[in-house]
Amino acid sequence: MQAVVLVGGLGTRLRPLTASIPKQLLPVGGVPIIERVLARLAAHGVEHAVLSMGYLPDPFLSAYPSRRIDGVEVEFAIEDEPLGTAGALRFAAEVAGIDETFLAVNGDVLTDQDVGALVALHRARGAEGTILLTPVEDPSRYGVVVTDETSRVLQFVEKPPRDEAPSTHINAGTYVLEPSVLSRVPAGTTVSIEREVFPVMVTEGRLFARLDPAYWLDAGTPQAYLQANTDLLDGVWRAGVRGSRVGSTLRMDGATVAASATVERSVLSADAVVGDRAVVRGAVLLAGAQVGAHATVVDSVIGPHAVVGAGSTVAAHSVLASGARVACGVTLEGAGVAE
Repeated sequence: MQAVVLVGGLGTRLRPLTASIPKQLLPVGGVPIIERVLARLAAHGVEHAVLSMGYLPDPFLSAYPSRRIDGVEVEFAIEDEPLGTAGALRFAAEVAGIDETFLAVNGDVLTDQDVGALVALHRARGAEGTILLTPVEDPSRYGVVVTDETSRVLQFVEKPPRDEAPSTHINAGTYVLEPSVLSRVPAGTTVSIEREVFPVMVTEGRLFARLDPAYWLDAGTPQAYLQANTDLLDGVWRAGVRGSRVGSTLRMDGATVAASATVERSVLSADAVVGDRAVVRGAVLLAGAQVGAHATVVDSVIGPHAVVGAGSTVAAHSVLASGARVACGVTLEGAGVAE
């Protein structure tokens, strides 16, 4: 089975870090998100995938010149302009010549959900489309789904107010689709599969869904990106990591920590540096990031080669872009710092 992976989002919620780095190339436990997504697909028999993109395609081309990621042969479909989720799916499928049942996945979702069981349900029901669901406490940021006892979708409501949501089961961003779904999307137009295509399929009784409570996380916000990393460190999500575990932290090759520093529940990427008496907790330091002496970094993301000056505090889900500089003695909370 082939797959279309949607990686064209702007990564707005992770700005300014994603102004130069696509969010799917950000590492979780030392492994880029896109590699985790494709490794999951490979485990379920996917051998070929097309990455549907438009925003910052060059970093992908540079990172994977062999056009193989975790054993999956990849193809790049680069949009000239944004086409929405459905438009992007049609465009990518046409580039790859997909003409049979295929998978479609959001490229920033980290999960252990069972793709094989989803495909089996799709085929058993003779569905045109089948989507994975996950339970959440607050469904207001997602597409909310109601099904009957046969798994047929009765309602698909995109981002309802929390007190009006008809269910706490949401669209988990993994679909099995028939090629006929693509014919529902006019070529070259901007169309949302969640807002425009799925609701029509519901009225026709052609959309099914499967609830799977396995690990699931949309890693598109600073809080969620940090959680993905700490979930690995805490054993909440049991997926492979790179680097070496040192206590409650993970260190990649070349990362150095001063003997007097305190580092807890954090990931230090290659060549990251933590200075004398610095404190780093619940943070991710990307390649070459530096935390100066007596500085504090808590629950924040420090971009590649960014520098936190001596005595500074960076906290409360702050995000530093690649090469950003925080002057000595500054306090940042919930801030974004550009280069």
